[in-house]
Amino acid sequence: MTVGERAGGTVDDISVVICSYDDRRWEALVASVESLRAQTLRAREIILVIDHNPELLARAEAEIEGVLVVPNVHERGLSGGRNTGLETAAAPIVGFLDDDAQAEPDWAERLVRLAGRTGCLGAGGQAKPHWLTRQPRWLPDEFLWVVGCTYRGVPEQVAPVRNLFGSCFCIHRDILRPVGGFRTELGRTGGNRMGCEETDLCIRANQAWPGHYFLYDPDAVIHHDVPGDRATWRYFRRRCFAEGISKARLASLLGPAAALSTERSYVAKTLTRAVARSIVGAVRGEPSQLLQAAAIVSGLMFTVAGYMRERVRYWLEAVARRVRGKAASPS
Repeated sequence: MTVGERAGGTVDDISVVICSYDDRRWEALVASVESLRAQTLRAREIILVIDHNPELLARAEAEIEGVLVVPNVHERGLSGGRNTGLETAAAPIVGFLDDDAQAEPDWAERLVRLAGRTGCLGAGGQAKPHWLTRQPRWLPDEFLWVVGCTYRGVPEQVAPVRNLFGSCFCIHRDILRPVGGFRTELGRTGGNRMGCEETDLCIRANQAWPGHYFLYDPDAVIHHDVPGDRATWRYFRRRCFAEGISKARLASLLGPAAALSTERSYVAKTLTRAVARSIVGAVRGEPSQLLQAAAIVSGLMFTVAGYMRERVRYWLEAVARRVRGKAASPS
């Protein structure tokens, strides 16, 4: 029996995990839970993992009924919280939804249907931005990943992908036996803007299960809140820089070829076309298009700067280790 199969039919049972750490997201968290209760495919359980916040844990236990509320028993951060959810979940498929996102009613049903295909390791959906202010005119859709949403350039129909997007996906628990969970040295801790923990997990799963795959369905939709403080140039710059650091850490763990294959295509095709399109739009009298072209180039530069800084740091640490090793060795 392979992943995506079981005796008697396809897998159709899911536990959904929401990780939360911030009291200020309480209303959004409640809305996320309510969106899961309204699913056409009811989850066996909704697991709410609270990340080292005793006050939020107590409030969730007291005020959110019908949900399994547990504390993060691992290191602080999103990766530790997700690992806690994986260990707690009882269903063969485990879904993840951000605590500031609301799922469309058929979200879980669509993902579970895809995950049930023979050889499918997991499935992910589209995160549409729910702007709590408005989308900045200078922010191109190719950089919506900065605010945690699906960006222009991903497939527009069901298709295999290297990795799923962290705000809304599901995965088979069975694949974790040879793979392990999310690496705690990757992923967001509080407001540090880091990421790539789900990318790392998907790449390791593909390596451990040759011939298997992940699927993306743009019709499995969630609506991801984007507050005003994320719709700023300052946040854009810092998030791009943090993404570069995350990619460097991923490359150090898996090697640049595995860690950056999708990113190379994104830069060479998606961003190149976006800059050309924006310049043409500016020539035709749309000044905001020129701002978007500038944002694309700047965002790429910020990301590369973060990547290079982290790679230099690794190199300096390696040199220091060699120097210490030579100093400690007998002459």
